[in-house]
Amino acid sequence: MTPDSYFEAIDDRRYKPTPHASGAWSTDEQHFSPLGGLVVHALDRHRADGPDDGLLLSRISYDILGRLALDECEIEVETVRPGRTIELLEAVVRISGRPVVRARAWYLAALDTTSVAGGTGERLAPPGSLAPWPMADLWPGGYIASLDVRPVAPPRPGRTAAWIATPLDLVAGVEVSPLASYAALVDTANGIAVRQPPTAWMFPNVDLTVHLHRQPRGAWTGLDTTVTFGPSGQGLTSSVLHDVDGPVGRAEQILTVRPLPGA
Repeated sequence: MTPDSYFEAIDDRRYKPTPHASGAWSTDEQHFSPLGGLVVHALDRHRADGPDDGLLLSRISYDILGRLALDECEIEVETVRPGRTIELLEAVVRISGRPVVRARAWYLAALDTTSVAGGTGERLAPPGSLAPWPMADLWPGGYIASLDVRPVAPPRPGRTAAWIATPLDLVAGVEVSPLASYAALVDTANGIAVRQPPTAWMFPNVDLTVHLHRQPRGAWTGLDTTVTFGPSGQGLTSSVLHDVDGPVGRAEQILTVRPLPGA
């Protein structure tokens, strides 16, 4: 039976993806979204071995270096720049011994800046008031099939705001942080506001960068997303990130845009 999770832990550094993690561009590959959350989980575990300094993950950038086979992966984490108020970690994901993802995460000191907080923007309509959208009608793969997707308005080419949630655990039998669960859904952004049918055009992202001005909470990841295609084979997926209390940050993904052979 398939576990109700995206990954199963083999040991402290190795994880086996389940069929729920299978990708949209190819079902024998991993969708990057749950893997991105798994990297945050690995960073959390690494930091748990150190002092409780109260630093908060404020930016994480992922570079996708190669094919993400639906196979066992290993994640190694190191502290690149230690500090009491600012820290930089790096994580490398390997499949079959080959690096496939490299991520860097900045952690910043947590301070009370409530008196000067502002400029975050408007909230999205709450997910409980919205109807589900069968995103699996557009995209194949176990990951997309696992999602509860609720658009704020009917999706349009290049422009959609939607809430994403999942009933599945990130790692079977393992409690993960709210941020890891939140991050595991962010890469869905590139699939909710497609400019061209994925049966005729490819536009996979080769990176993902997330900036946070507030730590998200709750089970829903809100994506207010715009997709731009340039004239020379590059594209950009830009999202304002939300939780149920409002905006929490931004995400950017660079795309390689190309026609599918024979389409």
